[in-house]
Amino acid sequence: MFKVQRFECNPLQENCYVVSDESRECVIIDCGAFYEDEKNAIRQYITNAQLKPVHLLATHGHLDHNFGNAYIFSHYGLKVEIHRDDQQLVENLPKQASDLFGIEIDEEQPLVGRLLTDGDTITFGSHVLQVLHTPGHSHGSCLYYCKAENIVFSGDTLFRMSIGRTDFAEGNWAKMVSSLHNVVATLPPETQVLSGHGPKTTIADELRYNPYLR
Repeated sequence: MFKVQRFECNPLQENCYVVSDESRECVIIDCGAFYEDEKNAIRQYITNAQLKPVHLLATHGHLDHNFGNAYIFSHYGLKVEIHRDDQQLVENLPKQASDLFGIEIDEEQPLVGRLLTDGDTITFGSHVLQVLHTPGHSHGSCLYYCKAENIVFSGDTLFRMSIGRTDFAEGNWAKMVSSLHNVVATLPPETQVLSGHGPKTTIADELRYNPYLR
């Protein structure tokens, strides 16, 4: 049994996912919870389902996907795991908040936990997530792919009929094109895509309709 619960968070409507199986171990992917009700909803779900969080993962280091890192650390003792090329981004969340959103983050941010590289695996319960490095939206953007369940968590690399922006300082259009065609497009067509924003899709639909993958 593989269960995915989605939470839409913060003003940018970012998708946070709590993924669990029959062991009741779970991983939290892209905890962008900003408002107290969002943080409480995630915690209440974990409590009611009697889950044990064992990993906090980030698909990349942008603030909207990491607002809730300090909250998760304070309640579950988990430090964010992220691709090593986005370490600097996630370690400078207060600066991102100030520069991009004009807000102040007064919570002390935990240190980064595990630094990931392409091909690394994340285990929980009876399941394995594989790290697929997809630079373009940021230097360290990555996918978390579960082959056994035909599901990939794509962050801001791939959306339904769209892709992530590349006009940020750490974005790169050429690398995004390479990631889309050499990583994303090679996944099995039946793979469900759970994105960092917006609704879910499939690799088959994106290969057929997404102009950036044609």
